Amino acid sequence: MNVKNPLLVYDGDCGFCGYWIARWKHWTREKVDYVPYQSLEIPFAGVPKEAFEKAVKLCLPDGRVFSAAEAVFRTLATTPAWIARAPLWLYKRAPGFARATEFIYRRVARNRGLFSSVSRFLWGRRYEPPEYNLTRWFFLRGLGVIYLIAFLSLWTQISGLVGRNGILPASELIEAVKGRFGYEAVQYLPTLCWFDASDNFLHFLCFGGTLLSLLLILGFAPVLVLFLLWAFYLSLAVVGQEFLSFQWDILLLETGFLAIFFAPLQWLPNFRHEAAPSLAVVWLYRWLVFRLIFMSGVVKLSSGDPTWHHFTALTYHYETQPLPTWIGWFAHHFPGWCQQFSAGAMFAIELIVPFLIFGPRRLRAFACGAFLFLQMLIFLTGNYCFFNMLAALLCLCLLDDSAWPGSWREKLAEVVSRWTFGGTGNTGLRWPRWVLVPLSIVILFMSNLALIGAFRVRFAWPNWVERTYALFVPFRSVNGYGLFRVMTTARLEIIIEGSNNGVDWLPYEFKYKPGDLKRHPLWVQPHQPRLDWQMWFAALGSVRQNPWFGRFCLKLLQGSPDVLALLGKNPFPEGPPRYLRAVIYDYHFTDLSTLRSEGTWWTRQRRGLYCPVLTLAGDELLLLKP
Repeated sequence: MNVKNPLLVYDGDCGFCGYWIARWKHWTREKVDYVPYQSLEIPFAGVPKEAFEKAVKLCLPDGRVFSAAEAVFRTLATTPAWIARAPLWLYKRAPGFARATEFIYRRVARNRGLFSSVSRFLWGRRYEPPEYNLTRWFFLRGLGVIYLIAFLSLWTQISGLVGRNGILPASELIEAVKGRFGYEAVQYLPTLCWFDASDNFLHFLCFGGTLLSLLLILGFAPVLVLFLLWAFYLSLAVVGQEFLSFQWDILLLETGFLAIFFAPLQWLPNFRHEAAPSLAVVWLYRWLVFRLIFMSGVVKLSSGDPTWHHFTALTYHYETQPLPTWIGWFAHHFPGWCQQFSAGAMFAIELIVPFLIFGPRRLRAFACGAFLFLQMLIFLTGNYCFFNMLAALLCLCLLDDSAWPGSWREKLAEVVSRWTFGGTGNTGLRWPRWVLVPLSIVILFMSNLALIGAFRVRFAWPNWVERTYALFVPFRSVNGYGLFRVMTTARLEIIIEGSNNGVDWLPYEFKYKPGDLKRHPLWVQPHQPRLDWQMWFAALGSVRQNPWFGRFCLKLLQGSPDVLALLGKNPFPEGPPRYLRAVIYDYHFTDLSTLRSEGTWWTRQRRGLYCPVLTLAGDELLLLKP
């Protein structure tokens, strides 16, 4: 036998063999030669015909011949990808692995027709290795749109929330922390506002984020732009305190941080000469999707909430969620069996389907479709700002370029390839392994700690683990997730009222949250009215548990224009009232007949005072007896 390269000999009449050989050719390229035994003079390399019919043979230039599973593993080990070399390492060193894989190989060889159909069903008919150039192009522009929405939405509210005359001024936070801990606190509050926490700088961060988002959509200097977007949004999230503590804020930061290593290393848009995306980052994104969906299901069960355990949570959800849509109003009136069925389907999508992410191409595509379906239903029934858009965007990472229709791929590739500025001088650089490997290790380490925490399993972690975890937590770029751990079964709404005489009380009207019984549930997404959202959380606890609420009342009594701009209606346009109080009501959706006859979407019952009567004593609040 005289061969220059390793030679894999297979059964040319076997459809299963032909399918996988065609795929392996793309992986091993010129490092391995392939030939059907029917084209060789038998016996070849001393191997009789019957042996070739039973299993593939790998013939090496030095005369050694390997068979069956070991031949497959040695063939794949010629590729540079470590994941392809791992099976051979396990074959040689892991006890029982060789015996198990050889047993599986024999079973498959005896049922080639069946497994040939299964292979085509799971992986499709395309032999080429998956590519992600178009997927990345769509993903980065979609991320730019979501960043644009996030910065613009926040920009319209930033002064009233954390400006100098806002509810929780960023400058006061920075000064208080600096006075107590000095500049050592930077590691716990990583924000550019350490340089300047003025209103002008807050607006600069929002303006800069808006401009950078447009540059990302256009494709200019994506790595630098993505880093600045992440730094700007992190800076705002830190000083935003309660108003930027939502799960979609940290999800955007984690998504944006990974995108720094997903984007092509170039200055100008040049689709034709971009280096291929790193598979390591593709799989880190898939791991993020898995954690986002799976942890959302786990926390519901680990919380012990009976409404989730009995599949009755959705009978409350549409009515008690922070900002329902008018579609949510109708969904609330679906029969009980439909709500229970929906809860069961949701658990199937959140707890079972995520494992398909780690399967073949078509299983990942099915998982993508299921996740998109769930996000669409959430989008239609509730206002969750850009969360559903971001979750749907992440699902694109489950697809490779072959998922797009062929005509679309050709047309888009033609259009996009014309939109280039770098000419042929683009080097097609990509992140080196010495960057991606440590990045992957840190993310997997941090994210697994968060995933274990979702099960509420307590471990006595070593001190170095806790210190390492605490070091990365402030950057909000590897997180735990899980919405609605415990279902709220009653909708409590805080109505703030003002008075000049202590007898006649007039309510402040918010822009979006329920108040007026005849105002239908509004559609506000992808914008997030953060004060309206925070009022929903405040109603779940007491006024003592929400110190920011006192600051909000103080600003209303002072007549702060920035804070009043966050509201929909100010009943005291001539000047702030003398007294202020907060009343809590129990709100419920009306039924269809009441809506038709009275035009009311809500009904409510007074529960009492959330906050007793307040007035000003200088620049401070004075609590009066109720």
